[in-house]
Amino acid sequence: MTDSDWDERFAAGEYPRAPEPSPVLRAYEPSLPEGRALDVAAGTGRNAVFLADRGYDVDALDASREGLRIVRERAAERGVGDRIETVRGDVSTYGFPTETYDLVTMSYFHTLDRFADLVESLAPGGYLFVEGHLRSAEPSPSGPSDDRYRFAANELLRAGLGLSVRYYDETTAERPGDRRRATARLLAQKSTGGRQSYPPRPAAPDRWPGAEGDPTGETEPPADERDA
Repeated sequence: MTDSDWDERFAAGEYPRAPEPSPVLRAYEPSLPEGRALDVAAGTGRNAVFLADRGYDVDALDASREGLRIVRERAAERGVGDRIETVRGDVSTYGFPTETYDLVTMSYFHTLDRFADLVESLAPGGYLFVEGHLRSAEPSPSGPSDDRYRFAANELLRAGLGLSVRYYDETTAERPGDRRRATARLLAQKSTGGRQSYPPRPAAPDRWPGAEGDPTGETEPPADERDA
């Protein structure tokens, strides 16, 4: 889809105005380093507003003017407008700064060709969180219809092996309206050495909070989700 298509969809309310962040990101956030964060392909602020609300200074990067407008509105409504800087840019060509961010997040936007640049943008000790749709043997109505925009089994894990992997899963979740979804999630730290510090594993009840009627804890856009 083009940037103008997404502008129209955001303006028409076809995409959730306030999608929930991943329950994995939400659960691990208290043990992640404070500071500056980058939300890649921010959309309407799935991660950006959440992180600003937790005290991060956030750069929200997206190609859609309308999506970024909604991010600013939501941030103002939460009283964290001064913590978010919206950046209009195409993820495929954007010049990511080096060693700048303590946390970089990207949800449901498929761009493995920029993975190394995301890693380079992390400050030493910074964390990268990526989640995206998986190719699945069983029908997975949620997400893009083209497997080019889905991760193959262990593909996201292999991409993150240059970092210290702190969390990884590949799961299928049942969702309302028969919108089953297969998802891969990676949380990894830019750190080296045989002895490192590790975040505690969140307790199960806090780790997988769910929104009412949705066991995944996330609000989801229509089937042709935001993928490069």
